[in-house]
Amino acid sequence: MYGQRLTRIDKGVGDFATAADVEAEKMILRVIRAARPGDAVLGEEGGQQGAADAVRQWLVDPLCGTLNYAAGNMLVAVNVALRNGAAAVADPFSREVFFTDGETAWVRHDGGDEQLAPTPATQLVDVNLDPPFPSASGFRAVDLLAHPEFGERFRPRVVSTTLALAWVAAGKRAAYVTDGGGLSGSVHFAAGIALCRAAGCVVTGIDGAPIGQAGRGLVAAADAETHGLLMSMIRIRS
Repeated sequence: MYGQRLTRIDKGVGDFATAADVEAEKMILRVIRAARPGDAVLGEEGGQQGAADAVRQWLVDPLCGTLNYAAGNMLVAVNVALRNGAAAVADPFSREVFFTDGETAWVRHDGGDEQLAPTPATQLVDVNLDPPFPSASGFRAVDLLAHPEFGERFRPRVVSTTLALAWVAAGKRAAYVTDGGGLSGSVHFAAGIALCRAAGCVVTGIDGAPIGQAGRGLVAAADAETHGLLMSMIRIRS
């Protein structure tokens, strides 16, 4: 459906889905149900299916970056994660699939698998500027971008999709920063967080605390030095 004029399904507060989101989620659910018919699924478009407290629950975001996709921008991701377990993030345009069994992370491209190796070498840091901003009273992403040391050490990018988390795990980005809450259980973020952890990245909230249901935001960095630098800048604004 890429490149077609797609009807927008309004979700309120400037958010929307398209037929591509809905049909992609249906296809993903068919695969999961065929392999694991008893598992529960939380989908971005279809909501909860099965018991929310099921032992095995899948988190599905069929098209992360819907606004990009609808505008003809190829920066999108397909996120599927087993809560507290395996996960996969697909880039449908590069035909790369980043995946993890919960312990090690790889990328599959042209039929071959390569283990992910995060590195800060690019100095590129993706910062999510999409609302909401629940930590605005203590942290604002725009303040981080304006910090003098940020400009000395890094170069900002804003892609508006959690594909950037997979890029941190793969060494295409040095780090990713976003505000928000409950990200570890989010259909948008769970798969990317799982990839980063399995690849050996440093992953915390913007307050340095572990990511959890009550956590504040996310800082995923290729290594401890990069994470420490970003946290020092964030603390100044906290």
